[in-house]
Amino acid sequence: MSAPTFRAIGVVHTPFTNRADTPLQPAFAHDVTGEVRFDPRYRDALDGVTGFTHLWLVTWLARFDEQAPEPELQQVPLLLRDDPKVLGIFATRGPRRPNPIGLSLVRVLSVEETTIRFAGVDLIDGTVVLDVKPYVTMFDQPVGDIQCGWFDDRLGTDNARLGSETGQGAHPCA
Repeated sequence: MSAPTFRAIGVVHTPFTNRADTPLQPAFAHDVTGEVRFDPRYRDALDGVTGFTHLWLVTWLARFDEQAPEPELQQVPLLLRDDPKVLGIFATRGPRRPNPIGLSLVRVLSVEETTIRFAGVDLIDGTVVLDVKPYVTMFDQPVGDIQCGWFDDRLGTDNARLGSETGQGAHPCA
């Protein structure tokens, strides 16, 4: 099987220049703004985006000009570093993955020409954008009883902080 090829359609510009200072998730950076500057050939692809308040940014979390290194299949997530627990990487949200693809839900501030300005930044300046998809509540919000694995235990213990920083209430899956 041949390896897939990806097209870089744009680049994210943010105030963050290193991973240590970058928020873990957009929920922890509600008011921090950034922008995606698209290759001009994708200008027509932005038609209709202004009708959405939120978008999913699909990004590449490694250098785009070289193959990403093979990660350890079990890692200690950053949120568990103070009480280390090794988990399989598919149970984590970290950037070191077999295919370092990122998924960020951002709030659209404006769309002009070939630029989308947004709030809720969890990306390093210069991150490559692979795709953009609209957030649609009917499709993206699960129904039923939701369980978030170890996140329920870890983040559910600090309800006040989680509620105030994410604006999503006390439950990590809320």
